Amino acid sequence: MFKRNFAKLNQAMGFQRSSNRQKVQPGVSDLSSNERAPNSCHPVINGAVSDDANYSSWMVDHPSALTSFDQMMKDAKGKKIVVFLDYDGTLSPIVNDPDLALMSDEMRAAVREVAKYFPTAIISGRSRDKVKGFVQLNNIYYAGSHGMDIMAPPRPVRSSDGKYHAVSLDRKGNEAVFQPAQKFLPSIQNILKELEEAIMKIQGARVENNRFCVSVHFRQVRDEDYGILEEKVKSILKHYPDFRLGWGKKVMEIRPSIEWDKGNALEYLLDTLGLGNCTDVLPVYIGDDRTDEDAFKVIQKRGQGYPIVVASSPKDTKASYSLHDSSEVLTFLLRLARWRKASSSSRSLSQIWGVGS
Repeated sequence: MFKRNFAKLNQAMGFQRSSNRQKVQPGVSDLSSNERAPNSCHPVINGAVSDDANYSSWMVDHPSALTSFDQMMKDAKGKKIVVFLDYDGTLSPIVNDPDLALMSDEMRAAVREVAKYFPTAIISGRSRDKVKGFVQLNNIYYAGSHGMDIMAPPRPVRSSDGKYHAVSLDRKGNEAVFQPAQKFLPSIQNILKELEEAIMKIQGARVENNRFCVSVHFRQVRDEDYGILEEKVKSILKHYPDFRLGWGKKVMEIRPSIEWDKGNALEYLLDTLGLGNCTDVLPVYIGDDRTDEDAFKVIQKRGQGYPIVVASSPKDTKASYSLHDSSEVLTFLLRLARWRKASSSSRSLSQIWGVGS
């Protein structure tokens, strides 16, 4: 199946980037008006030619992980690669209805193949159960709620504050659930209820329960209603000082104010795999959201690894490499699996690491 998918994709895709890129000012990121306003248009910068020029200039500092692939793998030879993936906008395209952010069969096959050769984890803002339902693979690890709900091997590990955290084993005793924000669940349920009541009359607004965080989607909210929505969300949060508000792509994110993010989740997973203190480990992290920047910073601090941002327009990022969209993510994953398959023995690395099949 993998060979058929790979052959079909190589024939259909190649490595060409689309010239119809979304126009955006270079360097705009985080809480920009382009992210926050529901249906605003990006400014035109002297037409598409200038836009392509800006993107090409940005790629000088963030070269394509596809064109750089051979050199990246040459540098990775003899090292242990661990793969970390965001979900929305990385493994699936961004869509209006968050419940319809489905990954393709080709992408699922590619992730499955990668996980045969490398320890692989998905770190998403979605609830862990929800993203696992989307991906439907058992040979990878899942971290939901921006890393606040992790299913990992049952090893005693310490978080970034140096303290050990209690974990609970799953029913089979094979994996451990790590949830550093467990005590906030009652407040999260209250916030959910209040938000649903407050925004029910705002057309297009939607509240999503992601277990240890709450998402308020406004991709389909009218421009004139966005200010009202933001005001209602902020007024509710005034009564919950232990929570903070952030923004993603057309979404407001409400999370507990604890020192834990996707970067901490990456470190935790490396520790549970027994690789946290290894000097020959290369984390590969692919993500498109501002929350993925925390993981990029961790890799940058480690001094080795490949932080790869998915971006179709220039943006501020700590990533070293880039991919244009989820279709290029698919191509990269297929090439990664094919590279390892060609350079390793018939025994998969997932067997060596003890990753379930």
